[in-house]
Amino acid sequence: MNFQCKNCGGNMVYSPKKKLMFCPYCDGENSESQAGNDSLTVCASCGGDITSVVGDFTSATKCPYCGNYLILDQRVTNEFKPDSIIPFAIDKDEAVQAMDNCFKKRLFAPMSFLTEKSLEEMKGCYVPFFLYDFDAKSDFTGEGTTSRSWRTGDYQYTETSYYAVSRSLNVSFDNIPADASESMPDNTMDLLEPFNYQELMSFDPKYLSGFFGEIYNNSSAAYENRAKDKAVHSVGTIMRDSMKQYNHVTPSFDQTVLSPGKVDYTLFPVWFYSYKFGGKVYDFFVNGQTGKVIGKTPVSKKKVWIYGLTFGAVIYAIVSIVLMLITV
Repeated sequence: MNFQCKNCGGNMVYSPKKKLMFCPYCDGENSESQAGNDSLTVCASCGGDITSVVGDFTSATKCPYCGNYLILDQRVTNEFKPDSIIPFAIDKDEAVQAMDNCFKKRLFAPMSFLTEKSLEEMKGCYVPFFLYDFDAKSDFTGEGTTSRSWRTGDYQYTETSYYAVSRSLNVSFDNIPADASESMPDNTMDLLEPFNYQELMSFDPKYLSGFFGEIYNNSSAAYENRAKDKAVHSVGTIMRDSMKQYNHVTPSFDQTVLSPGKVDYTLFPVWFYSYKFGGKVYDFFVNGQTGKVIGKTPVSKKKVWIYGLTFGAVIYAIVSIVLMLITV
């Protein structure tokens, strides 16, 4: 499917700034007309062959011929229909500004980094996530110690006290996220968190217009362990916080049991920028809701060399002036 403007026939897209459907051709707002298309090979707008831009998990893409944004009906309905979505809240210009704010102090970044030409390929992508609910029961027993030291005359004394430590904890976790895209690095997706769940909305395909998207690459069971690890880590943090009065704790029994609950399928917004430099590819990610930036800039050896020469020349000039003044 795609969305056409009732006023001029142009391709309407979702505007993060306006938070509504927008026509970039006639500035029309909420004037969309939905055109369906069940094909995964033919553009719903111009009839061109779109197989080159439709992968196994593509749900939203851009026609290489007419440039219109397409949502693949078969990939957003039935078992592939998301339970919810967080729409993009920042547009491309704001994502670029977020990157500029993050990296503007990197003196040795290449000159072409974040230039208009290199940023042409920045894409807004909806990344599939599963949200898991768990009930956790955790039990801990062990030995805790506290100690104090003091000095009397020539002698140093240390008193150590030993305590039996016992903790039981019951906690419920809602919506622990795990990305369901094999093309997105898990650690990076974790670092992009948190997303504000208060902005979760019922899925509507119009939010995908103007962006790229994926369906989940595997079943929710394939990613459940990542969510479980997050839950167990959180339980451990709560347990440790409850025993801060001890200098040291030695466990004798430590067990956390998780009972799985509801699982929801959702889409989160991510801006993606891939920069090539020195034969390597550097990937950058911007949280499309909060503007949080993840990525590491390359270092331009040329800029390091120029900076070194410039700094050396300045030091040489200062030393020369000082010597001249001394000898006068």
